[in-house]
This record gives sequence, C-alpha cells and structure tokens, in this order.
Amino acid sequence: MTNPNLAALATAGTSAWLDDLSRQRLEGGELTALVDEYAVVGVTTNPAIFSSAMTTGDAYDGQLRELAGSGADAAETVFTMAIDDVRRACDELADVSARTGGADGRVSIEVDPRYADDYDATIAQARRLWERVGKANAMIKIPATDASLPAVSDALAEGISVNVTLIFSVERYRQVVDAFIAGIERARDNGLDLSTIHSVASFFVSRVDTEVDKRLEAIGGDALELRGKAGVANARLAYAEFEHAFAADSERWAPLAEAGAHVQRPLWASTGVKNPEYPDTLYVTELAGPHTVNTMPEKTLRATADADLDGISDTLTGRGEQARETMAAIAAAGVDLDDVFAVLEREGVEKFVDSWQELLDSIDGRLREIRG
Repeated sequence: MTNPNLAALATAGTSAWLDDLSRQRLEGGELTALVDEYAVVGVTTNPAIFSSAMTTGDAYDGQLRELAGSGADAAETVFTMAIDDVRRACDELADVSARTGGADGRVSIEVDPRYADDYDATIAQARRLWERVGKANAMIKIPATDASLPAVSDALAEGISVNVTLIFSVERYRQVVDAFIAGIERARDNGLDLSTIHSVASFFVSRVDTEVDKRLEAIGGDALELRGKAGVANARLAYAEFEHAFAADSERWAPLAEAGAHVQRPLWASTGVKNPEYPDTLYVTELAGPHTVNTMPEKTLRATADADLDGISDTLTGRGEQARETMAAIAAAGVDLDDVFAVLEREGVEKFVDSWQELLDSIDGRLREIRG
C-alpha cells in the first residue's frame, strides 16, 4: 500500500523522486520497494551520489575487473558503470513512465561537472550520454551555468530530455526557462514530436537557508527571526515565475502547448534539511503544489512518510507576494542576496567537481590494483 502522506503529496501535484541510486539499491530490490510503498516515481543522480555508491561495498567489483581487462581508463569506467545503473533504473520505472505519459518514471544522469564552463564539452557529452543510455525515460543533467545554458537549448532542440541543475536564484531560473522555451521552439521548427520531450528545472533549497542563515547570525539582533525562511521563500518566488511563464495565455508558450509541448516542471532539489532544528519535512510540506517534483534523499522520504501530518496541500499557488516580502526583509536586514547566489553556484559546481575527482582517483587506484 502506498504511504498516505506521499499519496497526499502526489495529489497536491508534487511527484516524489529519489535523490539516490546505487547498484546495491537496484540488486537488493530497494528501488522497487520505494516505488511500490512510497510513491517514488523518479530518480536523480549526481557525482556525489555515484562517488558514494561506487566506493562502498563490492557490488561493482565484477564489472571493475571486466573494465580493467578491457583497458578502460577511470572516466570511461565510471561512466560505463553509471550508465548501466541508470539503464536498469529506467527499466524499473518504465511502467511509471508509460502511466504518466513520460512526465515521471525519469532517471537523470549528469554530464561531467568539470565541463560546467565548457559549452562544447557539455553538449558533446550530453549527446553521448543520451545515446549510450538509450532509454526514452532518461534525462541528461546539465548545469545552469552561463556557459552551459546554450547546451540546454541545443539538447532540447534535438529531442533530448533535460534536467537543468544547480539553480539557486530566481534570476537564473528565468534564464533557464528562456533556454527551455527557446529549445522547444527549435524542436518544433525541426519537426520533432514535442510530446516526447520532457524537462525539469532543479532549484536548490536547503543550501540557500544554510548560506543565508550564516549571514543572518553574523548580523544578529532581529535578523535572527528570519532564519530558516529564505529557502522556502526563494523557491516560492521561482514557482511564481513558473506560473507566469507557462500561463495558458502566454504569447510565447501557448503555441508550443497547443503543439503538444509539456511545461518544464520546477524540481525542488537539496530538500534534506541541514539544520537539525528545522522539521525534516520542511522543504516537502512547504513546497507542495501543481506541476512540481521533489527529489529527496531517502532520509527525507522516510521522514515524510512517518510524519504525523494532517494531510499535505498546495502551499505554492498564490504565495509569490508573501515570498517576495520575506526575501525583501532578508535583504533589508543586510544580507547581500546576489552574493549569496553567486557563492552557492560557484560552490555547487566545485563540490560536484571535487566529488567527481575523488571518485576518478579512487577508481583509477582500483584499476591499477586489479591490473597489478
């Protein structure tokens, strides 16, 4: 039986995706159980997730030996193993994809984070990953950096479904929406079936609170009353932008919708609370609403399932003005929000690059060990 809290979340319009994937989870049947019991309808991955998966336990040892024997280097080994996991997860979620018309049942795999500031490398690898995974319910994750945004449009124009990641500010989110619509317009002009192309915009939440709270604590006084409010307010402002951009009477979007295009759904990422004083479900119950996705680490997913909640309802629609007032109050208290978002984007890329490099170094060591 599906958990009632997660069923209520789905009824409110938010799809629950799992922010984790590993060979162990696939082979042990854990993903299937979460789909059946916790209403999980999608999976996201990132370099940190694969780093943890591939350096823990022995689930990858057999394939590592095979790849070592074939002469594969560390990067090719990591991507081959990751692609195999993503393909299997896509198969696990194929029924979900069919039932939801492709909106859910999605599994994301990210381009090499070291390419975040290299358009040519990003689009080339996005194409290769899409081809190598070879599953219609896959999604290619591309970061929302200045250099990679054109790759978002180009991938969509070629019919590649895209998860645009590392979005922290509303300003950046507007750019992502513009890149998405531009890509769908080109896909239409290229004669593609728009109904087969899907996209989400991964808007990070908890990291915003962590950075803003640190600055509010440095200011002190009445500013302390604003702690824990920036993450939700910032996301709600992005949702207000979503409502505007994809309104039925939008001159730019309406023709695409009539041609079969799907909206680019906001996906709430980084939804595990970092401050133990905040409720584990903060970024779930406060960000529920139509046409959204919440990708959760398993801890947050289970906390939501086990919480004593009086239902989950739409907490997004019509909340834009209140959210704007909250962010204005934080700025008035002395927090430089532009700097906050610049720091978070830079650190977001750096953290993924560090995790990826640690994984490559670890796998390189294993390959050398196997080859003797």
